[in-house]
Amino acid sequence: MPKNPYHAASPGHNFDGVRFFNPGQPGTDRGLSEALRWKLGERPARWPITVPVDQARPDPAPDGLTITMVGHATLLIQMAGVNLLTDPVWSDRASPFSFAGPKRVTAPGVAFEHLPPIHAVLLSHNHYDHLDLATLRHLHAAHAPLMVMPLGNDAIVRRAVPDARIAVGDWHDRIDVAPGLTTTLTRANHWSARGMRDRRMALWAGHWLESQAGSVWFAGDTGYGDGAIFRDIRARHGAPDVALIPIGAYEPRWFMANQHVDPAEAVAILQDVGATRGLGIHWGTFQLTDEPRDAPIEALAAALHAEQLPADRFIAAEAGGIYRF
Repeated sequence: MPKNPYHAASPGHNFDGVRFFNPGQPGTDRGLSEALRWKLGERPARWPITVPVDQARPDPAPDGLTITMVGHATLLIQMAGVNLLTDPVWSDRASPFSFAGPKRVTAPGVAFEHLPPIHAVLLSHNHYDHLDLATLRHLHAAHAPLMVMPLGNDAIVRRAVPDARIAVGDWHDRIDVAPGLTTTLTRANHWSARGMRDRRMALWAGHWLESQAGSVWFAGDTGYGDGAIFRDIRARHGAPDVALIPIGAYEPRWFMANQHVDPAEAVAILQDVGATRGLGIHWGTFQLTDEPRDAPIEALAAALHAEQLPADRFIAAEAGGIYRF
């Protein structure tokens, strides 16, 4: 029996004593033969080497609810006088290596030195395009934010940033982020790993933010499954004012469907949770899968049209874009 280096607990609703799992939903594990079938048998679309970005300089304390797209799953959320970052990655590669792995196509939409004071960081899971230890070290040195994350990820962060302020929880746990602002960890259909031997040994989640300024749901990475977890999120929390939903990294579907939604499924999630507005994230920064860079934008527009939804209800967030609600 392997030993979990990140989390020790008795078996529970989403943990078998060694690994976490997605109860009632399709399995996300893929074997070596499937990975080789993908990588050796299918040609990914060619992405541009770089795409220009007009970097934003955010107001340190804007009125109302403001969200600035940094890139991929990194967003600056400003609400109720609190500045938060989701899954912050300022590194050039989404990789354990500085010399190999997916390289940034777009520069960060906000230069690190132009960030306002960061009060909290919300982490969804430990994949390298979401949990970047180099960025967390820089954020801790510059801002000393509270870092909120699902079970097991705290062990990874603590090794890299020993004196970080960390709050950790299971799905459905509610955590105080700042006076008048909470996050509740929400279910996602996904998985985790930092290496070859720790698959699903740390939990994955989204974040439901609630304050007087409104509600924002950051979905994290997820497959759609049968949609039950998203309908449950609405039953538990109501409909969010803004939903941050992934729309990229979805091809080939035979390999990715259980772990990453495509744009049509992202629209289904928007409807399942009843979000007033949606921002499409997790696209256009790192080439992780086979679809062309701009395919998520086109597919999102087609899915909205098919569902007879207005185009401005759910838009693909562009690096450097500032969205006010």
